[in-house]
Amino acid sequence: MKTLILSALASVSVSHANAQDSTAAAGNASPFAVSAYVESYYLHDFRKNDNHTMPGFIYNHNRTGEVNLNLAFLKGSYTGDRVRANLALAAGTYMNANYAAEPGVLRNVFEANAGVKIAKDHNLWLDAGIMPSHIGFESAIGKDNWALTRSLVAENTPYFETGVKLGYTTQDSKWYLGATYLNGWQRIQRMDGNSTPAFGTQVTFKPNAAVTLNYSTFVGSDKPDSTRQMRYYHNIYGVFQLSDKWGLTTGFDIGSEQKAKGSSAYNTVYVPVMILRFSPSSRINVAARGEYYHDKNGVIIATGTDHGFQTFGTSLNFDYQIAPQVLWRIEARNLSSRDAIFNGKGNDLSKNKTYLTTALIFALN
Repeated sequence: MKTLILSALASVSVSHANAQDSTAAAGNASPFAVSAYVESYYLHDFRKNDNHTMPGFIYNHNRTGEVNLNLAFLKGSYTGDRVRANLALAAGTYMNANYAAEPGVLRNVFEANAGVKIAKDHNLWLDAGIMPSHIGFESAIGKDNWALTRSLVAENTPYFETGVKLGYTTQDSKWYLGATYLNGWQRIQRMDGNSTPAFGTQVTFKPNAAVTLNYSTFVGSDKPDSTRQMRYYHNIYGVFQLSDKWGLTTGFDIGSEQKAKGSSAYNTVYVPVMILRFSPSSRINVAARGEYYHDKNGVIIATGTDHGFQTFGTSLNFDYQIAPQVLWRIEARNLSSRDAIFNGKGNDLSKNKTYLTTALIFALN
């Protein structure tokens, strides 16, 4: 994998240099771009466990008591008038946890897609490949999120998706409309025995620079045809810049899944979340988060306990921008569940988990 990443870097770098040479004479910016991202972290769990691992529903920053790498990737991009493409190869504990179901080298493909503009006079694109998810306001790239760790709803909805996407942005950039055909719920390779296509939609409205409203959906099954249970998921959120210093993100997700194949009865999951951010200066951000995840019947997070996954979460985050390319973050977080589901020493389980995470991020765009 190391050889593959180095080869990709060399290839993209040469292409980038050649493109710069060919366009410099014409005075045009290169359509090629190279970016890099490295996020290292240390997580202190106040209830230490034997295997240094966070619960299975946490995919980012999931190793405890050790300095580790959450995500590092190298990305090459091409953006032309009618064609665009992205390729990013990655490593880290996030990749190990979230791509565990994928085979071979696919476990290291963070993004790989190509698109074509199919209307000359309209911003209508058809993209295909491995793409960022159309669900949620948080991504796997930590620097783009208000909090260091991801919300429970982000950790348990897709970070990436594979398929075909048709997207349209209006001339004034206020509306975005998207429709996707997918291989499944966060899948690169379709699950064995599953022939059911999945579909998604997205509507984003930005009336001005201070407000973003989004509604995304998913319809499909993430199980083999023999036990097919259809899932219907709705993701709603708003991002509001209340003033120069204050920002607010609110979200509410609700999903339902058939209790059994062909059943007219459904199990339901719902998740409200709110993040308030204060920016006293251009280098400092402070964010407080409150969330609740209700999945009594294990639609997405199965616990095997009487009340399932019914968990409150709070966190407080501090960011300091050391340099344009370097960000330091620290966050305290508590998760409190109705049942004892959090691991400790041996077989010891608790209803609460409190931990402290710090991260150092380097980003080159």
